[in-house]
Amino acid sequence: PMKQGVLKNGRVKLLLRKESVGYNAHADKDGVRRRRSVRGCIVGNDISVLDTIVVKKGDGELEGVTDKTVACRLGPKRANHIRKLFDLTKKHDVRGFVVRRTIEGKDGKKGRTKAPKIQRLITPVRLQRKRRERKAKFARREASKAAAAGYAKLLAQKKAEERARRTTKKSKKSKKESK
Repeated sequence: PMKQGVLKNGRVKLLLRKESVGYNAHADKDGVRRRRSVRGCIVGNDISVLDTIVVKKGDGELEGVTDKTVACRLGPKRANHIRKLFDLTKKHDVRGFVVRRTIEGKDGKKGRTKAPKIQRLITPVRLQRKRRERKAKFARREASKAAAAGYAKLLAQKKAEERARRTTKKSKKSKKESK
């Protein structure tokens, strides 16, 4: 990348910090500096593409740049972004406010319109699915509780049987010893 303050139209190797342009250090520790190759800020004939922004408009028009206004081709796709753009509430139906674009037909055929599929749209099917999932989750929880209770009951029964067997064994042993 081109770096401000490097007064040269070629590449130079600089010792860069974590925050500086031309050095992506995601996992580096604080204070670590690395030597990276960056280009100077002077424009030369070796640059193939230079991105620019019109900051201030002058007296004359630039052909193809400032002489025409280009409409935004695509609108928002997400339901909440459409609501925000048209200042809608949750009561409004978002599907009527989707930004559609027209496509002219070829060879005298009739044109058609295209619109994006709305994402995160709350539909009756989605609400039904949410209810079904919640109900299934509740059923699983209840089944798990019932299984745990049944297992605890079985353990208690086995423990009681074991205790009864021990007491009968002790009583038989005591009877043998008394004879």
